[in-house]
Amino acid sequence: MAAADAARLTVGLTGGVASGKSTAAQAFRALGAPLLNADEVAREVVARGTPALERIRAEFGAEFLRNGELDRPKMRQHVFADAKARRALEAITHPLIRERLTAWRDAQPGPYCILDVPILVEAGMEAMVDRILVIDAPEDVQIGRLRARDRISDELARQMLAAQATREQRLARADDRIANTGTVPELCAAAGRLHAFYLDLARSGRKRAPGLHLP
Repeated sequence: MAAADAARLTVGLTGGVASGKSTAAQAFRALGAPLLNADEVAREVVARGTPALERIRAEFGAEFLRNGELDRPKMRQHVFADAKARRALEAITHPLIRERLTAWRDAQPGPYCILDVPILVEAGMEAMVDRILVIDAPEDVQIGRLRARDRISDELARQMLAAQATREQRLARADDRIANTGTVPELCAAAGRLHAFYLDLARSGRKRAPGLHLP
């Protein structure tokens, strides 16, 4: 998982949908860690007027655009119910996302940075990072959070989970892990411990040290 041509430590932050990964990302940002969110990049590469959006219109049809922009809820429901459609969308967006993530990573001057990628494992992006940090939560907790947050059906929530790597697959790739079954302050405290750990690793050059499993 060596980050090619990058002198600094690069951490890949990942986790299943509604695992608490976004809250952890906010905690790392509050601590001053440079962090780029792949979902934000994904929105940028399909913004109004981009070549990628035109390719999506040609591939899926104009009904997936609204007011000249991608109809994200409609597309999400479509691709999570159809694996072939999801792969077609990823073929358009993933190379562009990977390119921007790599350019940002290689421009960071600090001791370590974080690439926040929900589908890091599924998209085969492990080679972009030195360590993988997984925010972990049981599936039933994820589904409950997802239904409450997005007001979606149990069926769609399960489809969204099924489209991602399994919990076991993510944990098998993890160097570091936060078990997010407690409170937000506990999650933020765990992020603080890992922030100090990553600074120490970066300054010592020990990228492949044994991992931390928290709490």
